[in-house]
Amino acid sequence: MIPRVAEDPSAPPPVAAPSASPGRPVAFGILLMVVSVGFFAAMNMLVKLIGPDYHALEAVFFRNIIAAILVIPFVLATGGVRTLKTRQPLGHALRALFGIASNALCFYAYQRIALSSGMAITMSVPIFAALLAIPLLGEKVGWHRWTAIAIGFVGVIIALDPRGTIHEGSLYALAGTLCWAMVVIYVKKLSATESPYTIVFYYMATGALVATCFLPWVWVTPTSTVWGLYLAIGVVGTVGQITMTFAMKLAPASVVSPFEYTQIVWAVLFDMALWAVAPSTATLTGAGVVIATGLYIFHREAKRRH
Repeated sequence: MIPRVAEDPSAPPPVAAPSASPGRPVAFGILLMVVSVGFFAAMNMLVKLIGPDYHALEAVFFRNIIAAILVIPFVLATGGVRTLKTRQPLGHALRALFGIASNALCFYAYQRIALSSGMAITMSVPIFAALLAIPLLGEKVGWHRWTAIAIGFVGVIIALDPRGTIHEGSLYALAGTLCWAMVVIYVKKLSATESPYTIVFYYMATGALVATCFLPWVWVTPTSTVWGLYLAIGVVGTVGQITMTFAMKLAPASVVSPFEYTQIVWAVLFDMALWAVAPSTATLTGAGVVIATGLYIFHREAKRRH
């Protein structure tokens, strides 16, 4: 398995898609991946604009309910109700719960720390997923990957910047990253028997349902501006998901997945343009180590497969 980078742990992982057919424009697939990651980064930017006065679970509710509605036409176009038949209801439930937890934790983090600081941590998903794949998927790991995993953890520690007081938002981002690594594992298991749209729809629907249960305790009536931001979060997240799906169809996952690391570029641009915040040295250094480690894991996996 090539553990994918979480384009943004607040959003569902890219759905599985067929590898590229001969003649398909691989370069266009790479471009779509970069654009898709930009959409997910924009979704996190919108969450940050809403701010900590609104609970992260409220944002999760609107993100999921809007996406669930928008994905229905795709379900209908690819087999209708039959597409929703599942052989792994428990797997869908666990994938959804870990996904919801990751969304809520990362939304909470992005509301309180710089986007670039949060994403420097969440980009470590492939590292945690590679580690979790050993006991949960029975994967064999040689010394090359163990070394990469160890170095990746060093990168995460650098990004957390333990020299001073670690912001609680960074710890929430780390917890969200661990949950998202579990999502990667469960998506891998579900993909063996389930359609991509089945996985996405059940995640969105379950996420909205679970978040609804918490709304009586966390609800703050949105202003007209926040209503618009919530709508934009759902739409932008869904467009990012669809764009990523097409990217995975146009080019092999091993080719386009590394470009998910461009999320740090989007995050830095949003931070500087909207909040006049430049990334710290620790953030950039940690992100660099994490990216290098992730790319090495992708390279080793692609080499093993070929």
